[in-house]
Amino acid sequence: MAAFAPLPLTSPSLHPVVQFSPLVFSSKVLYDPSSHCLTVGSIRHARQKFTSQTNPRSLIILGAATKRAKTPAEEDWKVKRELLLQKRVRSVDANEALRLQKENNFVILDVRPEAEFKEGHPPGAINVQIYRLIKEWTAWDIARRAAFAFFGIFSGTEENPEFLQSVESKIAKDAKIIVACSSGGTMKPTQNLPEGQQSRSLIAAYLLVLNGYTNVFHLEGGLYNWFKEGLPVDSEE
Repeated sequence: MAAFAPLPLTSPSLHPVVQFSPLVFSSKVLYDPSSHCLTVGSIRHARQKFTSQTNPRSLIILGAATKRAKTPAEEDWKVKRELLLQKRVRSVDANEALRLQKENNFVILDVRPEAEFKEGHPPGAINVQIYRLIKEWTAWDIARRAAFAFFGIFSGTEENPEFLQSVESKIAKDAKIIVACSSGGTMKPTQNLPEGQQSRSLIAAYLLVLNGYTNVFHLEGGLYNWFKEGLPVDSEE
């Protein structure tokens, strides 16, 4: 699984919505409401011909593709959450994040796309996008573009393979980091979400602690709450 993109928050559950049937295997596109991400991934070997679907939200695309190995970012949320709790990654709200940045030299790592960062971000924040626009034109990438286009998304994204390398070039591993994205997600259990809710910033925090960062915090409520609270914002527009 390797393709992700924001989707509306109305989908009730994780479910297959697109299926493509290449000659070597079939794949599904899944919407995960816990991270608001669209995921394209291979599911089984098969030899199938184009067939109609009773589900009006389903689509079959013929094509050739090769199965990709699962990456750490695609690990189950339950596994990510367990490691984040084990490593004592703490969530802070927007006002506390601002105080920590000012008084304790915390670095705010904004993992949103570069365009969103330029529109507005906390002063002094460092931007390294955890997902980027799909760049390649292999058969697999073309199939993923087609899947995104089915939902009217013509700028599908994929995991940024240079994420960790870029972070390491800008932030030391012993630095105090607050990871931020748009929505923030949460590790706190609720009645409806007993394992919390995954987000880009929590995925990024997982990757950081997995790769030796020792002082990682997470912005609860995301930059949505930062802007809502009227806290300082810089832009590059």
